[in-house]
Amino acid sequence: MSVKLLKYIVSNSCIRSRVHNMKYMSTVNNDKLIKVTFNKANGDKITAEGKKGDSLLDVIINNNLDFDGYGACEGTLTCSTCHVILDSKDYDALPDKPSDEELDMLDLAYNLTDTSRLGCQIILEEKLDGLEVQVPATVNDARYN
Repeated sequence: MSVKLLKYIVSNSCIRSRVHNMKYMSTVNNDKLIKVTFNKANGDKITAEGKKGDSLLDVIINNNLDFDGYGACEGTLTCSTCHVILDSKDYDALPDKPSDEELDMLDLAYNLTDTSRLGCQIILEEKLDGLEVQVPATVNDARYN
């Protein structure tokens, strides 16, 4: 097979492949973004958006928010650095209650309240659009206790 013929076959098949793939790719994301406001201890309010199925930790990471020390274990339930505090109404509206593992980590968190949760365990869904959480002033990395 000649080099010229080989180049022709490769370039035409690549073009066909790209056109075929582009036909099935959508540039429009129909997922509704869910807004979350993080109220920091210093009074700053930071609003960010995430997709259904994202955790609060994902929202912070995906939006490049700078919360010192937040999410040190990357959501593996081995620290308490993503500790957040919700109001009672929002806490009760969460679909899942904290697991025993989460409660163990929360026992080591600073400023623990009855409505404390770990942000890595709060999974966004549409009914949580507009959620506001309090972020404590300090974090405690339970891995180093």
